[in-house]
This record gives sequence, structure tokens and C-alpha cells, in this order.
Amino acid sequence: MDCQEFCLGACRLGEGRSILPGRREFLGGVSMNGKRYRGPNHQGADRSAPYPLSRLAPAVELVDLAQEIARADEVVAARANAELRLIAEQIRALQQRARQVLEEAERDQALHRVRCHCRRIPGKVYHLYERPDGERYFSLLSPEDWGGAPPHQHCGAYRLEADMRWVALDD
Repeated sequence: MDCQEFCLGACRLGEGRSILPGRREFLGGVSMNGKRYRGPNHQGADRSAPYPLSRLAPAVELVDLAQEIARADEVVAARANAELRLIAEQIRALQQRARQVLEEAERDQALHRVRCHCRRIPGKVYHLYERPDGERYFSLLSPEDWGGAPPHQHCGAYRLEADMRWVALDD
């Protein structure tokens, strides 16, 4: 190729034609078939472009993309596992609390079925006694009120709350 052909090729370059015959290139906004690209061009900073803007930009390989996806999968899996472990711990704590609530409810129901010769009033303290035949009953009198010698075995003191729950009192 001599100088004249090179200059002629350079002039054709501005028209969207290739310098070398038979070589197809996209030059100056004109494709190989002479049609212009009419889509939007990237307007932001080079680092935010969805495609490389420089021939010096690193090539994006399929292997690199697969490695990035694998790393993302590992991070997502680790986060999900950590959250699931936390949920499992919370479930165990809730199960334990549910057992406690059920035990308290059973105890409260049993205490409400105990015989009492007076009206049960929330806020008052009731003393539980058991007769030799196994019958239990509530009394307003404490073992001290009996002069330290109650007629039957004292099983504990309970206060009736407004929500009809029985609270055991420490002697």
C-alpha cells in the first residue's frame, strides 16, 4: 500500500469504510452496512458503563463471571444459614416458654378446682392444706394463725391475681 492509497483509505474512514479492503469494522458511528446506530449511548462516568469504553479495559471472561456468581452464592448461603440458625434458637426458646405457660395453666386450673369455703377475691392470699385422705382445700388462715399447729398439712400459700392466675408465695 503506497502513500496515495493510504490517504484515500483515510478519507474513506470518515465515511465509515475500512482502510483495508475486505475488513469489516464499525467506524464513526456507522456500521458495516452503512446504517447508523440510533440507540442511547452511555452518558455517565466510564467506571459505571455497562460495557468497556477502552481497549485497555480488562476483558470480561465467562470464567470470571462464573467465579463471581459462585462467590455471591456462598455469601447468600452463609447469610441464609445464619438467619435460619437464629430462627431455630428462637423457636427453641418459644417452645420452652410455651411449655412453661402450659404448666402454669395446668397448675392454675388445678388450684381453681381446689375446694374453698369462702369467695375467692383477687389480691388475697390463700393457704393450701391437704387432709390425710388426700383432699386439698384453701383457707384464709396461715399456719401461724393456727398457733403453729395447723389441723392439716400446709402445702403452700398462693395469691390470686386479677387475671385469675395463682402466684406461689415463698414462706
